[in-house]
Amino acid sequence: MKFWTIGHVRHPFDLFVQWLVQHQIECLVDVRRFPGSRNSPQFNRETLCPALAEYNIAYQWIESLGGRRSKSEVVENSPNEGWENKSFRNYADYMLTDQFQEGFEQLRQLAEAKRTAIMCSEAVYWRCHRRLISDYAVVGGGEVEHIFPDERTKPHTLTSFAKIDATSGPIKLTYPAAPSLFD
Repeated sequence: MKFWTIGHVRHPFDLFVQWLVQHQIECLVDVRRFPGSRNSPQFNRETLCPALAEYNIAYQWIESLGGRRSKSEVVENSPNEGWENKSFRNYADYMLTDQFQEGFEQLRQLAEAKRTAIMCSEAVYWRCHRRLISDYAVVGGGEVEHIFPDERTKPHTLTSFAKIDATSGPIKLTYPAAPSLFD
C-alpha cells in the first residue's frame, strides 16, 4: 500500500488540484474530523467533492481518521506520554481503538485500488495528525509520500520515539515518554 499526504492550508483550489494532478492522485481522502473551513470554503466537503470530480479525482471523507480527538475514554493511562502536544497524545490514544482500525482499513482498501492522498488543513505533515496516520501505515509495511507546497515530495520516516508491538492482533503503535534519569 502507498499513499500521499497533503495539506490544503488556504491555497486556491486551482493550485491545490494542480498538485494532485501533478502527482497523479485519483482519490482524495479527507481526514479532517469536521470537513469544512470558514476561511477556505473551497475546501468544504460539499464544494470539494464536485470540484474534484471535474478532474476525475474521487473524494472520500473518512470521519474515523479525523483529528481533534479529546482524551480517550477507552485508554485510561496513556501509553503515549512521549507526545508533549496534547492533541497528538490524544490522537495516538485514539489510534488504539477499533474505530481507528476500521477507518485505516478503509483507507488501505482505497489506497490499494487507486492512487490516493489523505488531506487535512495543516501545511506540513509534522504539525498534523497525518504524521501519526503515516507512522501507522509505515509500521504496517506501507509507503507514504508527503506533498509540499513547492511540489516536491518527501518519503515518511517513522517518528523516532515510536514503539511497535505486533505480537498479537492489529499493530499497536505507541509513543512512550523517554525514561527519566532515575528510572
